[in-house]
Amino acid sequence: MAFEPTLLIVLVFVALILVFVIKGLMIVQQSEAVVIERLGSYNKTLAPGINWVIPFIDKPRSIKVRRYQAIGGKSVAVITEELRIDRRETVLDFPGQSVVTADNVSVMVNGALYFQVIDPERAVYQTENLIQAIEILAKTSLRSEMGKMELDKLFESRQEINDKLQVVMDEAGNKWGVKVTRVEIQDIVIPAEVEDAMRKQMAAERERRALVLRASGEREAAIAQAEGAKRSSILMAEGSKEAAILLAQGQRQAIEEVLLAGNQQLEPELVIGYLLGLEYLNTLPDIAKNGERVFLPFEASSVLGAIGSIEALLKGPKV
Repeated sequence: MAFEPTLLIVLVFVALILVFVIKGLMIVQQSEAVVIERLGSYNKTLAPGINWVIPFIDKPRSIKVRRYQAIGGKSVAVITEELRIDRRETVLDFPGQSVVTADNVSVMVNGALYFQVIDPERAVYQTENLIQAIEILAKTSLRSEMGKMELDKLFESRQEINDKLQVVMDEAGNKWGVKVTRVEIQDIVIPAEVEDAMRKQMAAERERRALVLRASGEREAAIAQAEGAKRSSILMAEGSKEAAILLAQGQRQAIEEVLLAGNQQLEPELVIGYLLGLEYLNTLPDIAKNGERVFLPFEASSVLGAIGSIEALLKGPKV
């Protein structure tokens, strides 16, 4: 059975149409995007799902991607070209770089950058190599911000550096169609001699704080002791004062009772002389208790006067 020329042409035409249709079909995965150029100029960005482009006229524009791979124990940058743009959040873990701080200390800093492609068209056309541009900008900004700080402040200012880097990366990322979600400083490696000096400085600082605390404790103890001694002296003085007052009141009461005893009209001078003489005689045995020999002036007239007062008191009032 021979095919007619017309039927053969129709079959060939249908086959070409099928090939043309199949060739133009493009399936884009979720979280991916494809930039399409028509005759060398931007045409559209394919969304996830089934898309159709004109074969041989519409072509996807490739994007350069820079990644690091471990080759021979070293991290080596490898640049590849991909037709599909990954719109998921991506981490860029760039290797450590040397940074000189404000006090001229060279440290090695390793950072990580998290970003996400928001506008695939800008990511393709605004920069020749998106990942490389982001990495170089991050390293430059990192050196600039860390170079303004001294080494001691560097360790406590990680969050401040991260925030400043994110602001700088956002400004450039908006132009490149990229959103920088987070910037993190992973490691800060300092030279061994600097680390040893910092360790000694920390030990000296801890010793200084211990001395300050010890001195403060001793000062507080001395103040408390002085306050206690002061309070004790005050209490002793108040006790002596009250004892003297009570003694004076007792003597006064004794004099008044002697004057009024038996309704006798006694002269006050005799009663006072009697009491003084009695106190003087009671004191004499206790004078030499604290020593073997005691020298004191002996006034016979005073003793005799006291005895005379006692005698006069015992005789009673004059009639």
